[in-house]
This record gives sequence, structure tokens and C-alpha cells, in this order.
Amino acid sequence: MDLSTTYLGLKLKNPIIVGASNLVTDLSIIKKLEDAGAAAIVYKSLFEEQIHLENLELNQDMTDYNDRNAEMTSIFPTDMYEASPDEFLMHFKEARNTVNIPMIASLNCVYDDTWYEYAKKLEEAGADALELNFYNNPRDFDMEGRSILNEELDTIEGVKKTVKIPVSVKLSPFYTNPLYTINEMDKRGANGFVLFNKLFQPDINIDLEELHFPYNLSSEHESRLPLRYVGILYDNIKADLCANRGIFTGEDVIKMILAGANVVQIVSTIYKHGPSQIAKMLEDMEIWMANKQYNNLSEFRGKLSKKNIKDPFAYRRAQYVDILMKSGKIFKDFPI
Repeated sequence: MDLSTTYLGLKLKNPIIVGASNLVTDLSIIKKLEDAGAAAIVYKSLFEEQIHLENLELNQDMTDYNDRNAEMTSIFPTDMYEASPDEFLMHFKEARNTVNIPMIASLNCVYDDTWYEYAKKLEEAGADALELNFYNNPRDFDMEGRSILNEELDTIEGVKKTVKIPVSVKLSPFYTNPLYTINEMDKRGANGFVLFNKLFQPDINIDLEELHFPYNLSSEHESRLPLRYVGILYDNIKADLCANRGIFTGEDVIKMILAGANVVQIVSTIYKHGPSQIAKMLEDMEIWMANKQYNNLSEFRGKLSKKNIKDPFAYRRAQYVDILMKSGKIFKDFPI
């Protein structure tokens, strides 16, 4: 079977991309991911916010004990430097040189100038494409949603003017109208969209009475949200589509391609099953394609997208009404 596909102008041997995570910071692991069949790897995100946080912590540490001893000029060595992206870029280059498959750089910044500066540095470090990791946690009651969108649209346009490599956008689903947002970003030149970002939400420890942030992996049912949007967007925008979240098996990949995805990104299934899971997913895809007599992905990509199915309500909430009307069958399948 021919599993090859194209994403962001990159020719990939199959549609399975390893998403950004701490997994890829270990060179031995990324080599195993490549050997298992990964078509590309998204390197762990470069967060400007983290660099600023490290500098603030350094400044705090260096000034906390200024008055500890009148004869002590400093309790720190004189060769301490502020945090910068240099160490990250060094590790990215090492990863880039370890594998032969495309390496996509993920980036999240705070200031406009830094978006452009870091994007250029990542391009120079050997990134085959960029993934702009957009997310916004609203904290200001007076900030309008449109102002957030305008800022992100300007960032896409600015980054596109700064680099020559393809630029994709990784989004959360928490926009008033994700379809409008994606369409506007498509007009500004985004080459691809990753749907959707997995954000870490706070939880509360009731024994300690404090907030904490558990490391929550995706679950299988989460794939339904990106599937819906991929199915609606297919052939309605110029950019490529990458489905993300809740993709664990070869069957999940097939579903996304039937909806219209060019590729998928996986992370949680690797944490749960190891790099060999990629080979298993690819094998399952080939078996299914052979049974269905498909020779390549293009023969069934988008077959069940909104554009290509006859049921006008398949991607609309009206289907939920139909489910409720058949509640008797649900009770038979799941006796209470």
C-alpha cells in the first residue's frame, strides 16, 4: 500500500507525525520513533514565556541575599548569564541531525518582535517547517475576542514574511467561531492547521486546598472534536489539515483521512504503548486498505467529509436530536 502524503509542502512517507512533547528531547527516543515509522517529528515547543520566567527567577535568586554579609559582594559566580533560546536551539540542531525525517519546530512567543526573531533562528537551525502554537488564557475582562484574533492574524503574516519555510498554526477549539478563525488565518497565508491543541487545565487538591496541574494524557473519545472540524473544513480552505488529540490506533488515523485530514499528530498513544505503536498503526492501516482495495490515501481522503456526503445534518448538532429520539435503543445497549 502507498501510505505517502503531503503536508506543508513536505513529502511524507505516511500520515503519522509525532507531536510536540518531552519525548523528543531524548535523542535515543526520536531515533526509535523514526525507526518505528514516524513520518515527521514536531520538536518540543520553544516558549518565550518560559525564558522570561527563568530570567525572573535568576534575578530573584541573585538579589535575595544582597544584604546577607557586608563583606560579601556576591554569593554567585561571575559567569552567570540570563536565559536565552540558545540552549534550546542547540538541542534542536542535535535532534535535527539525529534523524532523516522532517523536523518541525513549534513556537510560542509573547512579543511580536520575538515571534519573528525566534522563527528565523529556528529556520536557520534546520527546521523544515514551523508550527505556531497559539493559545490564549483570557485574564482581562475588558479584552475583546476580536483583538486576540487580530493579533494572531498579524503574527501569521509577519512570520510568513520573515521565513521561507512553511508555517502551520496549532489552535485550541476555544474560539467563538473556529471556522471563521481558521478561514481568516488561511487568507493570511497559513500553510496548515493542527486541530486541536491539548491545553493543561488546573485541578484542585481538596486535601491540601491548593491548585495543581496534573499531566493528563488524551483519551480516545477526544478525537471526535477534531474529526468534526476536519470534515467540515476539507476542500473549503487552501491550507492542509492535521488532526490532533485522541488518536491512538490505525483505525483512528483512517477515520481522520476519511474526514479529510492530510496527516495526524500523535503523542499520548506513544506514552502509553511506546514507539512501536507507530508500526502497529501503519500495519493496521495497510490491512484495512487492502481489504477495501485502496491503493493510496488519496483514493479515500475526504470521502466522508461534509462536502462529499449526502446527509446535510451529519456534521450538525441536529444529529443529537436523532440520538435522543432513539433513547430506547440506548437503554437496550446500556441497561441501567
